[in-house]
Amino acid sequence: MKGYTGVLPNGEAIHYVDRKRWLWLLSVAYPLQPFVAIWLHASSGNELWFLLPLVSNYLIAPVLDWAIGEDRNNPPEEVVMQLDQDLYYRRLTYIVVPLHFITMLGAAWYAATQSLSWWAFAILAAVAGITAGFAINTGHELGHKNSKLEKTLAKIVLAVPAYGHFSLEHNRGHHKDVSTPSDPASARMGESIYKFAMREIPGAFRRAWQIENERLTSRGKPVWHPGNVILQSYAISAAISVGLLLLFGWKVIPFLVIHNVFAYWQLTSANYIEHYGLLRERDVKGRYERCQPHHSWNSNHILSNLVLFHLERHSDHHTHPLRRYQSLRHFDDLPSLPNGYFGMYVLAYIPWLWFRVMDKRLMALPHVQGDLDKVNIDPDAAGAIFLKWGRDKMVEPTITDMPGI
Repeated sequence: MKGYTGVLPNGEAIHYVDRKRWLWLLSVAYPLQPFVAIWLHASSGNELWFLLPLVSNYLIAPVLDWAIGEDRNNPPEEVVMQLDQDLYYRRLTYIVVPLHFITMLGAAWYAATQSLSWWAFAILAAVAGITAGFAINTGHELGHKNSKLEKTLAKIVLAVPAYGHFSLEHNRGHHKDVSTPSDPASARMGESIYKFAMREIPGAFRRAWQIENERLTSRGKPVWHPGNVILQSYAISAAISVGLLLLFGWKVIPFLVIHNVFAYWQLTSANYIEHYGLLRERDVKGRYERCQPHHSWNSNHILSNLVLFHLERHSDHHTHPLRRYQSLRHFDDLPSLPNGYFGMYVLAYIPWLWFRVMDKRLMALPHVQGDLDKVNIDPDAAGAIFLKWGRDKMVEPTITDMPGI
């Protein structure tokens, strides 16, 4: 197994081996999961097989994350540069780009050409859409890099779910405003995921266009210009949609609607859990402090990190956005999720249960310690939150309430 050698400040040599090196292939295989359901249906004729990806994502994966546990190991800083420069990891993100197109094409073909019940058609489109939500994650990893190739690949892969405005909005909008009330992609305490979606999806869209409009205007160009990076990705999406319609007929239209809605919902689900209730403090001049690791909820659960290119080590990502997925680090005393992302999605979809679990963890964080002035609160829920969590209502958190316990 390939290793990396570095030298500590005291002159001692160290050798690091990434024991998950080959397991990162799970991130490449993950987009192909709709084909498993398609193959099982083609072999048996049983439409219930289309439910398999939903069961594996939202039932089996959370159980495995809980059973396998967490990986809190970090690559030593002395070998991070070597690790980042290893082309193996980079090529995995390249390979997965065409796989997203193959999955979309295969699922659309099967849904439009086979004799499926309406509910099986809808489930297959939804499963393909959930997988396309991972295309946004792939675009997230690629879009943060300075390489022209990777930025181009991000633009291309984001065309699969027709979310071409993501890279611009995420890099220059979300990362600037993260964990502040002005960020549409940072969830507030007391805000359900359903209310959050109504704010986040249109808010991110508007912010992306505002950013691109300002960029083009500064260069003396109109917003409807061929150089508009959002329009470039949208053009690919339009070409895909027209091509599928010509190939497979009108059934592609409802397929794409369901597909894209569920892809957007995947991104919304991730955004909701990543910064829920966390707030950056202001200095005396009203400027927000620099984003720190404790401004993101983190998860070290092994399985879901392996299929999401380490997205769940979100704290280090926001602190060092250019750092590649294989080099992201764990920090002690971080806001920590009790399960991986798939399990937390299920929890978020049941708001009363989410609030019961996560509000307690939020208020017990070391940098919050029950102080609501240090929490990003939904204004509509502020009255109820202050009644429940005001200082006169607070109790000392027990050890089982603390993150990671």
